[in-house]
Amino acid sequence: MARNEEKAQSMLYRFREAQAAELGLGTRGDRRPRMASTCKSLRDCERWRGEILREISRKVSKIQDSGLTDYEVRDLNDEINRLMREKRHWENQIVALGGANYRRNVAMMDDDGKEVPGTKGYKYFGRAKDLPGVKELFQSKKTEEDEENQAQSYYKKFTNQGPAYFGDLDEVDGKLLEYEMHAEEEEWEDAYAHLRSILGLPADEPTPKIPRPSTSLATVVVTDSSSSSADAKRKAPDEDVDMIVNDPVEDHSKRAKTDAPSGPEVAEGSSESTMLAYARATAAQISFLSPENLVPPKMPTREEMEEFLLSLRKRALVEEYFGDEQT
Repeated sequence: MARNEEKAQSMLYRFREAQAAELGLGTRGDRRPRMASTCKSLRDCERWRGEILREISRKVSKIQDSGLTDYEVRDLNDEINRLMREKRHWENQIVALGGANYRRNVAMMDDDGKEVPGTKGYKYFGRAKDLPGVKELFQSKKTEEDEENQAQSYYKKFTNQGPAYFGDLDEVDGKLLEYEMHAEEEEWEDAYAHLRSILGLPADEPTPKIPRPSTSLATVVVTDSSSSSADAKRKAPDEDVDMIVNDPVEDHSKRAKTDAPSGPEVAEGSSESTMLAYARATAAQISFLSPENLVPPKMPTREEMEEFLLSLRKRALVEEYFGDEQT
């Protein structure tokens, strides 16, 4: 028999070695490392990744064989998924060494252009998609996707709606406000009639009106000031600068602004007087109630609240540093 050195030099041995290297099988002394992180050469990482790609291509072609049993198809599919994970490790090592980035998350599409279920995580290739249990899994995922698409298409028509969809433009024409005012008056009359029957009041008494805040005075003041300022602006281009400064219309408008109370103060005073009048009218009809009990409580102002809180803080500091005797 020939020795091992002579076998290694034979033409058949070298041909088998070249064929194994081309198929990605490698030799006994040149095996692919189990851990991709142990390889520090970018060229070797590219080489091992190419070898894995060739193995995956060969196994994907083999899994299409109709003569394989279900067990062999499952084993081949498991090996392909293992090689895919190993390829991902080598691609990460290539990126870590400064090489090209082969990690592309490209979704697998079917004939209709939709993403194929099962393309993320564990994948099925060739005849593995027709295995018992796998086909039903794909059909259930497709049914879930169809239901989700139907729900999205149903709720999509309610998105990007204008203000009219949410009712923000209902009060623009004034019809809704008028209808609500009439309905409020009817409910007020029904409630007063019920109260009258309970308290035994005479039925010929007129129903008091709903107390509403009157803003007519504030509106008049604002319109007067605005009209006077508009007149002054219209007269300004026709007169000299000195005449504009000493214009009696502007002086009159300024005096009106300084003498007349502001809008919120007038509205507040009118609302207080209206509430007091309503409380007196109600107290006159109900003997056991006084107007003071029917008037809404007076809320403290901001300055009064700040003064009260400041006094509490001062008292707490005095008690903390000097005790209760010094207070």
